[in-house]
Amino acid sequence: MTQPTQVVILSEAKDLLLACTSTTFALIESNPMATTQPTAQRIAGEQKSSLPILVLLAGWLVPGAGHLLLGKWIRALLLFVSILGMFLVGIGLQGKIYAPNSGEILDMLGFAGQLGMGLLYAIARVFSLGAPTVLTAFGDYGTKFLIAAGLLNIIAAVDAHSLANGRKASL
Repeated sequence: MTQPTQVVILSEAKDLLLACTSTTFALIESNPMATTQPTAQRIAGEQKSSLPILVLLAGWLVPGAGHLLLGKWIRALLLFVSILGMFLVGIGLQGKIYAPNSGEILDMLGFAGQLGMGLLYAIARVFSLGAPTVLTAFGDYGTKFLIAAGLLNIIAAVDAHSLANGRKASL
């Protein structure tokens, strides 16, 4: 007796599932997520720098130099002061300056972050600034300041490169 009832219920469930599935496919097809336009386009009216690689390298070596070459004096000064300030606070707190050839994965990531400081990293290595190991909690904070300074400098150099290529609008 219960078998015909189960067949009817299963048949209704199947119809409901098909209706939901076709509605979902209709919604997906009507709202495409990807566009066919490229995401990086040149901004109309922006001047293109003749040497965007020079701007990138200068911005990496000296914080704010890439923006300075593009004539963005205020932005260059703000970047220089903030990255140099983070570097000096990190050194003042006896943050660790990572060496390039330790075997630890976190040390390699720290080295990559600090390498972003450019010449500031070279100065710290040549003059043995910072601490070889972290001894206090303040030293750990100093290490974080040094890594953040390097990462901010990389972001600033890439920003200057995008401005030089005309891929980012200048404000």
